[in-house]
Amino acid sequence: MQRFFHLSEHKTDVKTEVLAGVTTFFTMAYILLVSPSMMGQAGMDMGAVFVATALSAAVGTFLMGVIANYPIALAPGLGLIAYFTFTVVLGMKVPWQTALGAVFISGIIFFLLTVTKVRELIINSIPSGLKYAVSSGIGIFIAFIGLKNANVIVDSESTFVMINPHLTEKPEILLTIFGLFITTVLMVRKVKGAIFIGMLITAVAGMITGQVQVPADFFALPPSMAPTFMKLDVPAALELGLFTIVFAFLFVDLFDNAGTLVGVASQAGLLKDNKLPRAGRALFTDSVATMLGAVFGTSTVTSYIESSAGVATGGRTGLTSVVTAVCFLGALFFYPLIESLASVSAITSPALVIVGVLMAGSLKKIEWDDLSEAIPAFITVIFMPLTFSIATGIAAGFVFYPLCKLVAGEGKKVNVIVYILGIIFALRFIFLGAV
Repeated sequence: MQRFFHLSEHKTDVKTEVLAGVTTFFTMAYILLVSPSMMGQAGMDMGAVFVATALSAAVGTFLMGVIANYPIALAPGLGLIAYFTFTVVLGMKVPWQTALGAVFISGIIFFLLTVTKVRELIINSIPSGLKYAVSSGIGIFIAFIGLKNANVIVDSESTFVMINPHLTEKPEILLTIFGLFITTVLMVRKVKGAIFIGMLITAVAGMITGQVQVPADFFALPPSMAPTFMKLDVPAALELGLFTIVFAFLFVDLFDNAGTLVGVASQAGLLKDNKLPRAGRALFTDSVATMLGAVFGTSTVTSYIESSAGVATGGRTGLTSVVTAVCFLGALFFYPLIESLASVSAITSPALVIVGVLMAGSLKKIEWDDLSEAIPAFITVIFMPLTFSIATGIAAGFVFYPLCKLVAGEGKKVNVIVYILGIIFALRFIFLGAV
């Protein structure tokens, strides 16, 4: 391990790497509950999704460790799971099999962009303001979903949405508020694994109050993956009308990965001349994990910013990722417990709200004093929750950005790729309706 992971060169040891890997796992383990809970609403088998989530996370994280030698973990992205479930399947009435096909196609495109190094051209061409807006908009969208699922926010004929008038009368809502309060306290106190620990404390409170059923067994063999394995429908996903769906999966994955890789690598002191060594290998593992995830039966696999918790513990090499991958494999045998918790929205909803807070932090990086930057960014952010569609927010942002820059006399500063995408999305709205 010393030779393979270059532990001495990175001034670390096996004990430190193992501790860092376990820390990273517990920081992002909430996805094992949230993913089956959300994708189950799309009509998918929760047990199969759980296995697909754990396996894709394990495989992707392991490959990141042994191929790229980075202490960065991967798993299905929460924002893309929300997009998959609520926008594509429930909103656009696209069969989940077709949606998995779109995920697979986006993985193939990501792979081709990586090996041809075109990804660098695309990343550099997209305005930073739009990148920050997409991340922030997804955060607000996720938080809104969490509050909606917990019935904290409900329908209203007069105002469209409103706070539940029976807020203090329903035990499940009180449990959600309790979970949000506990998780907030843990986050503010900077407790490692705060989100996951908050979910466990909420679950215990739910068991005590009778809202969460105590499973008869905590351990069991993993459930069958047959209901989702190889069920993706690639031919259906190749239809012209689904172009925006594939693009949204690709776009968010592309920039989410780039930002996470640079951020975590910077924290670990792994950047050289402000560049990320072996970046191609890291992005290669992500594209492979995404394709495998679609085959297994889950949404886009992406790098997790929670990996920074392991880095803060001392993780510096791929051994950290290998340990995290092993933890995900071990989690496969805890499905009876996961099943009883994932079916209770009061346990998963606070996690969605907190993750939304973290993602919305990118709002501060937008140039609000420049209206040619602020207006497209704001439209991107606000369209996501109000249209209940991440893809619509992205498309609207790309339509407005070049228009605002042209009006401001800064049209030459906009990359031609942005103009092309703006025209494509404008035509999409005109001829194919809502995204």
